[in-house]
Amino acid sequence: MSSARDMNSLGKARDVETRIGSLLEVMSIEEKVGQLNQVQCTGPNVVEDLAHGIRSGRIGSVINVVDPDAINAMQHIAIHESRHGIPLLIGRDVIHGFKTVAPLPLGQAASWNPGLVRECARVSAQEATAYGINWTFAPMIDIARDPRWGRVAESLGEDPFLASALGAAMVVGFQESANGEADTLIACAKHFAGYGASEAGRDYNTTNLPLNEMRNVYLPPFKAAREAGVATFMTSFSDIDGIPATASDFLLDEVLRQEWGFDGAVVSDWDAIHQLCVHGLCENDVEATYLAARAGVDIDMISGVYERHIPELVATERLPMERLDTLVGNVLRVKIQAGLMDRDVTVLPEEPARMSGLALVREAAAQSLVLLRNENAVLPLDATRLDRLAVIGPLADEPAEQLGTWVFDGDPARSVTPLAALHAMLEGEVEIDHVRALETTRSRDRSQFDAAFAAAQSADMAIFFIGEEAILSGEAHSRADITLPGVQADLVRHVRGAGKPVIGVILAGRPLAMGDIADQFDALIYAWHPGSMGGPAIADTLFGRCVPSGKLPVSFPTMSGQVPIYYAHKQTGRPATPETVIHIDDIPSGAEQTSLGMTTFHLDAGYLPLYPFGFGLSYTTFDYADLSIDRHHVPLGGRVVVEASITNTGDRAGTEIVQLYVRDRFGSLTRPVRELKGFERIHLEPGQSHRVRFELHTDELAFYGRDGAFAAEPGDFDVWVAPSSVGGLHTHFAITA
Repeated sequence: MSSARDMNSLGKARDVETRIGSLLEVMSIEEKVGQLNQVQCTGPNVVEDLAHGIRSGRIGSVINVVDPDAINAMQHIAIHESRHGIPLLIGRDVIHGFKTVAPLPLGQAASWNPGLVRECARVSAQEATAYGINWTFAPMIDIARDPRWGRVAESLGEDPFLASALGAAMVVGFQESANGEADTLIACAKHFAGYGASEAGRDYNTTNLPLNEMRNVYLPPFKAAREAGVATFMTSFSDIDGIPATASDFLLDEVLRQEWGFDGAVVSDWDAIHQLCVHGLCENDVEATYLAARAGVDIDMISGVYERHIPELVATERLPMERLDTLVGNVLRVKIQAGLMDRDVTVLPEEPARMSGLALVREAAAQSLVLLRNENAVLPLDATRLDRLAVIGPLADEPAEQLGTWVFDGDPARSVTPLAALHAMLEGEVEIDHVRALETTRSRDRSQFDAAFAAAQSADMAIFFIGEEAILSGEAHSRADITLPGVQADLVRHVRGAGKPVIGVILAGRPLAMGDIADQFDALIYAWHPGSMGGPAIADTLFGRCVPSGKLPVSFPTMSGQVPIYYAHKQTGRPATPETVIHIDDIPSGAEQTSLGMTTFHLDAGYLPLYPFGFGLSYTTFDYADLSIDRHHVPLGGRVVVEASITNTGDRAGTEIVQLYVRDRFGSLTRPVRELKGFERIHLEPGQSHRVRFELHTDELAFYGRDGAFAAEPGDFDVWVAPSSVGGLHTHFAITA
């Protein structure tokens, strides 16, 4: 028997479909195609330039207009002057903030805090909708295992489980409403799918993904977004196994529509339908239009090919009218379900109080910071024991740079820089000597090296703010060499010679390869690009007002040539061990060439990352003990409970992120050496213990196997409760048939 709630949902769904059907009956082909046509118009005459197209129903969505007066005027035309009164989708890349900016997504991922990620998305939604924007092209949930790729900054890291949890939280934050749906921001899961596997980390490049890798690694975050209710998907630029995603029947029809039951809208990426011709998949825009429409792309972003060619394809009956109606219906469904057709979208919600948003992104920045090194407990600092600090580097006082990539609307005036925050915190107590030393992170001018050295020599210690400018990461900003750019590493070595403690704060949009420089720091904090309130969060952490809790959502390579390097790799037939690694400098001259006893490693970098996935230090210490498992044999369809006791053994309160990993030791396909299957943030006072409990169903151990079926397989499993993807408490169990 159906519940009242089920019947109510069914009734609403039928009402939506009835409304869609009624509109389709009276719309002309041109008006139908208009709903699939997304345009961009910039300049001072946006409304005048687009008015005729909107009034005639030939434009269904507009991208990159942020002037609320212009948006209001366009929506007024669409609602009151067009034949059917269908509002526009107003799209914008609101990735990690609108005016108030949170840490970039990779930084938010370091918090391992879905609730915090959801709230940051909610602030973005409230601010963006106050300007009339109703659709964001986020979250980006591509699995990113090659940090040369600039868009790793926009990702949620290398792991499908973590990216799924955080991506789903972001979807909910964008789309849930606290103001009668007026501040709902339609989310868009991108890029469907596999874009993060671009060869050589070069943006827009080919992706060669085996089907099991696509199914088991790259698709799970998108399925999680679908289950969280995401309203739209965006296709990837890349071709996968020879078929660009924008023409992929497999991805857009078989997986998204048939398997997952998605009934929202799919939008191409920028000009991606026309680019099917550039890929070499087809010879002209007519064919590109046909292939994209047949595969299931509902909205043509910017290329205009749908507007030009769908009418002729329908007239010749090559593209059935039923197919066109399906595409249009998907777009109308998004507009109806988002409430755009049931309220006056020209009445905009108010932007929330700035202070509440700033407080949230300050907390997000604090939770995103990852303490990577802290020799001799140099951190936290004690202002009462300091007379003078040397603050060195080009990123100490750059309000725009700390916002990071893809923040078109971010307001640098809302930024508080690390230098400003330190001055505010230490005024009257500690003197600060700021030496920029380098104009930009890319600078090779060494003329200020001696000034930096002198500042450090006369101070109690030196704090470096170095890394990457925002422009060095993000879309179309891939790097082959991901070490510190310019001569920053040389600057650190030079100042190290002053003999004073050196603290590094790295602001960057990707994991940098720091194997040659990390040991030059007594303490090292990775701050990513921390957003508007990154400065106070960093200052609070340096001086112990905040205790670092962030954990890495990506593995850090020792050197650029190690990438891609990630924790969930395969065992191989010759796995490396510490005993089998040979360093290039240890090979004697004239040594005989042999492969006997050799394993999978680099002669000059070994096989381990500099810092592993899940790693992060604290100002306190945590002890893991008393691992237990409720059974060692679990039937298919059953559950196993794994527990461990975590104790704060230090003298400060702190937050630990406890992680659950498993390994399927033998499968119909080779399986990763570890896979994240759970995590929990716990806050402990000094001496306090907490018993963490992870419940694992055998369904959570399912994967797409050799026969293409998704199922858990009987066999042996390792399980770890650990502070990172390395080490931890270990036990085992078996799934029985």
